[in-house]
Amino acid sequence: MCSGVLLLFDAGLTLAWQEPVSAFMASREQAELDDELKGLAPAAEADKKTVASERDVRRRLAKLARLQARRDGKGDAVGRLKMPRIDRSYVVVEGTDLTTLRKGPGHYPKTPLPGEGGTVGVAGHRTTYGAPFRPVDKLKAGDELEMEMPYGRFYYRVDKVQIVNPDATWITNKRAKETLVLSACHPLYSAAKRIVVFSTLVRSEPK
Repeated sequence: MCSGVLLLFDAGLTLAWQEPVSAFMASREQAELDDELKGLAPAAEADKKTVASERDVRRRLAKLARLQARRDGKGDAVGRLKMPRIDRSYVVVEGTDLTTLRKGPGHYPKTPLPGEGGTVGVAGHRTTYGAPFRPVDKLKAGDELEMEMPYGRFYYRVDKVQIVNPDATWITNKRAKETLVLSACHPLYSAAKRIVVFSTLVRSEPK
């Protein structure tokens, strides 16, 4: 009984100590990433000149997305995710490995960028390193999500929030319309399941 209490006490101390430290680190990383994201503007402007002859907005955005994707490297800032319902806004980085996710939400490398069509996948922490996705369980059907990219803005409407097994790779399968999927471990302080937010693109506009 005593050993069990001590273990719980030790776990509590670890969480209480680690979260402020990791949150500070994540905040500093986000500030640096914000500057990096702003620095992508010149390249985005150059890309726009390259696709200027394309008059169809969707095709133009798709081409701009592909041009950016060719430059994105592991850990690079790619765009900003805004979740108005839960008052959250974070720079998204390229990659979903443990080191990269310490910076902020990470874009699944094997999924397209907003505007390319298909399913855009973004993962994030719910406990440590600023816990960007901690309150995603508060999102409801009909809530708006926005991905602000250097080349355009993309608005998605939440369809549903679902709990799945950790090996549910089908969540990033391509659907009839462009989809944004947010995923994180569930429940809090456990990796037993995944909480997934599915949302569908409702409008997009050049930046």
